[in-house]
Amino acid sequence: MATFARSLRPAMKCVTAQVRTYAEASGNEMKFTLAGANKVFYDQANIRQVDVPSFSGAFGILPKHVPTLAVLKPGVVTVYEESGETKKVFVSSGTVTINEDSSVQILAEEAHPIDALDNSAAKDILSKAQQQLNSASSDKDKAEAAIAVEVAEALVQASS
Repeated sequence: MATFARSLRPAMKCVTAQVRTYAEASGNEMKFTLAGANKVFYDQANIRQVDVPSFSGAFGILPKHVPTLAVLKPGVVTVYEESGETKKVFVSSGTVTINEDSSVQILAEEAHPIDALDNSAAKDILSKAQQQLNSASSDKDKAEAAIAVEVAEALVQASS
């Protein structure tokens, strides 16, 4: 293995080095869009920060963040507005895109304000999803039920 690695060294010298840089933006502005299939929450609004749950781990986004594309996992998106107010929105899934111009777009499959969630209804949804998982027979049904359980668990936690 070491011999193979040494034989690759000369070839690797001609590969151009990639440079990871921060986004170029004027000042500390960050244009933010958050939309679900059911509602647009922000449309190119200036915000200070947004925290997102992703399958690669939860992370915060500030102006001049490194351009990134990530898949959202079920959880809470926290938006820190310019006014100092904080808003929380539950998302079931979707994508987050951070662009070179410091703009951020979150496109969610479903998105609902935390204060609109009902904990007892969320627990009922979780119970039904767990029953569906336990009774699933095919791999497809099991996978769909497992996703429903994951979303319902996050929904219960967000509504608590």
